[in-house]
Amino acid sequence: MKLFKKALSIALTLTLVFSLAACGSKNNNSGNNGNSTTGNATDTATPTATAEASGSDQYEVALITDIGTIDDKSFNQGAWEGVEAYAKENSKTYKYYKPTEKSDEAYITSIELAIKGGAKIVVCPGYMFEVPVHTEQAKYPDVKFVILDGVPHEDGGTADVAANSYSIFYAEQEAGFLAGYAIVKEGYTKLGFMGGIAVPAVIRYGYGFAQGAEYAAKELGLADGSVDLKYTYVGNFDATPDNQAKAASWYNEGTEVIFACGGAVGNSVMKAAEAAGKKVIGVDVDQSSESDTVITSSMKNLKKSVYDALAAFYGNTFPGGKSVTLDATSEGVELPMDTSKFTKFTKDDYTAIYNKIVSKEITILNDTTAVDKDGKAVADASGLPLQFVKVEMIK
Repeated sequence: MKLFKKALSIALTLTLVFSLAACGSKNNNSGNNGNSTTGNATDTATPTATAEASGSDQYEVALITDIGTIDDKSFNQGAWEGVEAYAKENSKTYKYYKPTEKSDEAYITSIELAIKGGAKIVVCPGYMFEVPVHTEQAKYPDVKFVILDGVPHEDGGTADVAANSYSIFYAEQEAGFLAGYAIVKEGYTKLGFMGGIAVPAVIRYGYGFAQGAEYAAKELGLADGSVDLKYTYVGNFDATPDNQAKAASWYNEGTEVIFACGGAVGNSVMKAAEAAGKKVIGVDVDQSSESDTVITSSMKNLKKSVYDALAAFYGNTFPGGKSVTLDATSEGVELPMDTSKFTKFTKDDYTAIYNKIVSKEITILNDTTAVDKDGKAVADASGLPLQFVKVEMIK
């Protein structure tokens, strides 16, 4: 009997010790380190993801970054600003998750971590989420998904937007047009377009830029071929010495301003512009704070589109099952006139050209309507009917 009681006492003691050890090792998923970088949000059953949150154990609005951070001065940040603005105004809990790597599996892991954390709606910025969202929209029919610049589909399959998903694209050709028009009206005629990879969105930006420059040159009565446009795709979206060297060589050859349309490629172009005393046009979001060389930015109104999607969700009007393209008619594209460094191109000039785009007075070709002499869609500005803009394709 004494031996039994002694054994029982030892067993109870060990149970208590292991229980305390388990409690002490449990991760706190609601941590926020209080600055602009990410705090840790871990789960014992899944790989580590990082997150910045609003200070609660459950977060009903979530954003998954495309491997970058929410202060990247680009796509992630624009989308996050929409999440943050709506959530703060309407007292909603919110959080972002950063995948551990660029892969479908890592994106799915982050999405499921968000859902496990209470997400009712998940915002996914970028075409890399197309396959992951397709997987998750079927697995979690009660959760809503917003995908920017992409549409859910199986790997290699066709578009499949479920009733709990909303796909948003943007009319980049209109955003590019505004930038090209403004920069020529400002007095620049030696231009460059440095795209990242020739994906549809980047192609549309470039096409619009060339057409905007053409329209402004015609209005100004410039001579045929008087606007020079160097045009290339560098083949990546990275800040590299090669991209900086290419931009530097363009500036040295007389280019006055380069439209940097390739994510971190813009950082390389800005460094080259700073050294040469030249100008840069930013892309996707207002990049004026990145460098004094940024004269304006060709923007998608990411903040507004995400804000509106969240408002629709909470207003019980979520446009599930739809894929839309937001253009000037819905304020889906813009130039940030309040921070642009124009000296000649005015807000009245901007309003006038914007209204012409809204009213469809101007026809702007996109990546599917611009064709070569054989009627085939092309990935460079050589397929555009240009008279005043002379395009030099750079390989």
